[in-house]
Amino acid sequence: MDRFDEATQKELASFVETQNAQARVNQSIHTLTSMCWDKCITGTPSTRFSRGEESCLANCVDRFLDTSLFMVKKIEEQRTQLGQ
Repeated sequence: MDRFDEATQKELASFVETQNAQARVNQSIHTLTSMCWDKCITGTPSTRFSRGEESCLANCVDRFLDTSLFMVKKIEEQRTQLGQ
């Protein structure tokens, strides 16, 4: 990377960070899908979810997102405290 000028290095770093963020989002979606499916889908899949399965999936996704947001906020708070 030393052979690139500073602007190109910044652009490449930004691109890599964006790709890493996208990979983390994709991994979270995969984890969410797998976890909620295993927890909520108890019968044989058909063309529609049962009312209980649908409710379970919605609650599972909500809790996963709530927990993820909570963790991100806590990590940001710790970063801020360490930076001061």
